[in-house]
Amino acid sequence: MRTTLRTSKAAVIFAAVGALAVAGCGDGDDKAKPEESKAGESAPSVQLPKLNGEKIEVAAVWSGPEQENFTKVLKEFEKRTGATVTFVPAQDPIVNFLGTKIAGGSPPDVALLPQVGAIQQAVERKWAKPVAAEAKAELAKNYSAGWQKLGQVNGEQYGVYYKAANKSLIWYNNAAFENAGVQEPKTWKDFLAAAETISASGVTPVSVAGADGWTLTDWFENIYLSQAGPEKYDQLAQHKIKWTDPSVKAALTTLGELFGKPNLIAGGADGALQTEFPASVTQTFTGGDQPKGAMVFEGDFVSVNIAQTKAKIGTDAKVFPFPAVGTEAPVVTGGDAAVALKDSKGAQALLTFLASPDAAKISAGAGGFISPNKSLDLAAYPNDVQRDIAKALIAAGDDFRFDMSDQMPQSFGGTPGKGEWKALQDFLKNPKDVAGAQQKLESDAAKAYKS
Repeated sequence: MRTTLRTSKAAVIFAAVGALAVAGCGDGDDKAKPEESKAGESAPSVQLPKLNGEKIEVAAVWSGPEQENFTKVLKEFEKRTGATVTFVPAQDPIVNFLGTKIAGGSPPDVALLPQVGAIQQAVERKWAKPVAAEAKAELAKNYSAGWQKLGQVNGEQYGVYYKAANKSLIWYNNAAFENAGVQEPKTWKDFLAAAETISASGVTPVSVAGADGWTLTDWFENIYLSQAGPEKYDQLAQHKIKWTDPSVKAALTTLGELFGKPNLIAGGADGALQTEFPASVTQTFTGGDQPKGAMVFEGDFVSVNIAQTKAKIGTDAKVFPFPAVGTEAPVVTGGDAAVALKDSKGAQALLTFLASPDAAKISAGAGGFISPNKSLDLAAYPNDVQRDIAKALIAAGDDFRFDMSDQMPQSFGGTPGKGEWKALQDFLKNPKDVAGAQQKLESDAAKAYKS
């Protein structure tokens, strides 16, 4: 899931992010007693049932460090309940993956769904099970009404949003910036000027993960939200205006100002189309002051991949908000919701745990994770960068709405090699053909909305 914060709250987020660059046993019933806290640790905030001998499968489209960090959460759940939990790596789009597992009679107990459309599809296909009372109580205690609503379908709670992300950030190699003598740009015009200056210094300025179409939708959405404004954004998200609308032409033309200059993109268009997201990050923070790219765009989770390099966040790796194209800088956020696919005690207990600050604390401490859980102590985050992003997210309250591509049918907005992902990859290859890109986007969108 990716969401966009309304303009009225964007200033709060922008100000916060702008500062980042400087910166046991049973007790006679079916509940396990909270464990005794160790020195320096807080006591568990949520009681979980005894699940000795129960096996639980959890599916998510996570790999590498992201999967490893989530596994730590599952290990803690095992420790508290006695259950055995297995992580099942899923492929994108996850709805197709789950459909195959369900058709084969072996659905996972819980799935982490990255799109609101995926939750709706799971409910429509009668896969998803409503959230039980214990998890609802944790949600009511720890989440704003807006975050609870994101996991609802027709007023019924199905999803627990475990993970969120600010996806309007540009991360940069500080040494490359210093060598080029450039400052953090605040507008798109300044961003392009800084890129040209960095290029002249001998370093390619921007690393683009073109092999992963979802990153290209994020580029478009940030530009479109800032340039066209929230009202147009909502209309396009719901296909109330067509992709042939002049506002889309303007946004693609703006994006083409970057994509149309091979000297500004690491490896040019061909190289970018072969670069997956993790590599787009690591190549920005390796090579000292001569990296393959000086900047990389994406969310706070970029820090997970930075951790695979020797760069230190806050000194070697810094961050600034996505530059304003129009009058307001865009702020796009995202996340993943846990949904029960089996009506079992173990599945519901895991949703309860994931809705608690106890689970969020583990992931927050591992880095590359932001929680929408307002009860989580911000001290759990490993550095000021993550802490400030999380603080800004909570400060936004309920004033947000879903990311554009995640509001759309998954066949258009969330499928590798198809729809918007493929159309924008083709646009990266040929950014002069704005009209052709618009026609392809509209054709694919029209088919998806009719199906």
